[in-house]
Amino acid sequence: MTIAEIRDNFALLDDWDDRYRYVIELGRTLDPMPAAEHSTANKVQGCVSQVWLSKRVDRSHADEPLLNYLGDSDAHIVRGLIAILLTMYSGHTPREILSTDALAVFNEFGFREHLTPQRSNGLRAMVERIRSDAREALAAAS
Repeated sequence: MTIAEIRDNFALLDDWDDRYRYVIELGRTLDPMPAAEHSTANKVQGCVSQVWLSKRVDRSHADEPLLNYLGDSDAHIVRGLIAILLTMYSGHTPREILSTDALAVFNEFGFREHLTPQRSNGLRAMVERIRSDAREALAAAS
């Protein structure tokens, strides 16, 4: 699935109950995260729910490494937010990640008005974690 497909699907759903159900369905598409990856190092701080992001660096790409992620949460809606976030970021180079404003995309979808402040803070924490990984990978590649 691409972010364009998610955008198109959101456009078809007028009711926020339907949009929430769609987000939860997206969360069910996440690749399973092995139990060992539910570690303190992978836990995202700043989230009310339990959230883990596990990074893999693929250095086989010619110019820059690719960052690949697995994500998980104990909350269904948050798993869906992770699925959207990983659609935007996983499998991309650090430069691509840093040039993509995920929060703007989430705002475009209407999440600013429909997420609790705690979930919004958690979303920002997830985005910042991935962007920080991208900055580190870029620095290491230099």
